[in-house]
Amino acid sequence: MPDILSLLQCLLPQINATTMRQFNQIILSMLAMSGRVTMLGISRWAGVGGSYRTMLRFFHTVIPWATLFWLFFRKHLFRANEVYLLAGDEVVVSKSGKKTYGLDRFFSSLASKPILGLSFFTLSLVSVEQRHSFPIQIEQVIKSDVEKSSSLPPPEVKPQEKRKRGRPKGSKNKNKTEVILTSELLLIQKMINSLLKLLGDFIPLTYLVLDGHFGNNNALQMARQVNLHIISKLRSDSALYIPYQKADSNSRSRRKYGEKIDYCNISNEYLCKSTIEDEIQTDIYQATLLHKEFAQALNVVILVKTNLKTNARSHVILFSSDPNLSYEKIIDYYKLRFQIEFNFRDAKQFWGLEDFMNLSQTAVTNAVNLAFFMVNLSHHLLADFRLLNPDSGILDLKAHYRGFRYVREILKMLPEMPEPILLTQIFAKLTSLGRIHNVSTGVEPS
Repeated sequence: MPDILSLLQCLLPQINATTMRQFNQIILSMLAMSGRVTMLGISRWAGVGGSYRTMLRFFHTVIPWATLFWLFFRKHLFRANEVYLLAGDEVVVSKSGKKTYGLDRFFSSLASKPILGLSFFTLSLVSVEQRHSFPIQIEQVIKSDVEKSSSLPPPEVKPQEKRKRGRPKGSKNKNKTEVILTSELLLIQKMINSLLKLLGDFIPLTYLVLDGHFGNNNALQMARQVNLHIISKLRSDSALYIPYQKADSNSRSRRKYGEKIDYCNISNEYLCKSTIEDEIQTDIYQATLLHKEFAQALNVVILVKTNLKTNARSHVILFSSDPNLSYEKIIDYYKLRFQIEFNFRDAKQFWGLEDFMNLSQTAVTNAVNLAFFMVNLSHHLLADFRLLNPDSGILDLKAHYRGFRYVREILKMLPEMPEPILLTQIFAKLTSLGRIHNVSTGVEPS
């Protein structure tokens, strides 16, 4: 079993020895404990020196989490010669009460409605080769007064005179690259700039992958302002146009938009690949298309699925601001964005993202960042654990650490140490309790 304290040595320049000792004790407790991951729950498993007061002191200490995430990733998770994407998404945590910092109503995709809780935006580094996401920066989303008032029903507006057809006299063309970013996009831009400053030239990042909520011109311009290309999804009813081709080179026509894309009859000249599996035909089209709300042409990939039995059709529209990106990479990179959802699942299910009961800003920040730090730490521990225990998951890892905790407490009560063969059998038996996958015969006492 790896020594947790040795894994955390890379963080010492940023946190003092006392905080490091508390951090190590909390991590060992979280790996072994069962039940809800709260300050009280952790203190019950922490043993000597891990009282509830110690938990309070740790959770109310200001900790440079962004730097800690980066130092741990660079030391233990980074692999040279791999391609990394930057992915972002928002996670909503349900909370009750009235005093938790940042408490408001946020839309939850799991509940399909706004719920009372907290919202956090997460940036992750996604490895294309490992097919895994590593949380790297987390910020709480705080609604401004303007956003809170916009959620209220709009006041009644008196009917006005119907405006005449055509363009108002004196109106000027707008530069679509000059956009006013929303508070959400400003937060993301601030996080990206902070992360890029932290990373320096260590990891070259080219693409920012976001879900369909950010499939708009404002998000694209935000990404370009931080020198990243966006990969996202458009609405299925988006009006896309083929760039107008002049029939005569001497023509003075200033027309920009050509024929509108009909998703039921897309020209075969844009067809890149067609496959049939289980009587479902999948056609993949790629083209450089225009959208009237975007400032630039988009590299668009359209996936059309047709049920050959019923002739039912559906389509998905992906796009990138990089005109040279192939359709295979656009599809693959957008698929990898979903890896961040597994981080959210693990943080909620195993590491207390849904359990913490902290109220102040500092305590909430520490609880959330601790949950995501455990996501990265558990991934590193599982990589070594699976060498002897293939197919093991987090539940197996926690059962393993819990068994070691039980054995360690039992050995303290024995008058003398058992023989090595018996000790090995005891370790193997107790560390297998509660596991999903069978225990390996290679388990050795530590």
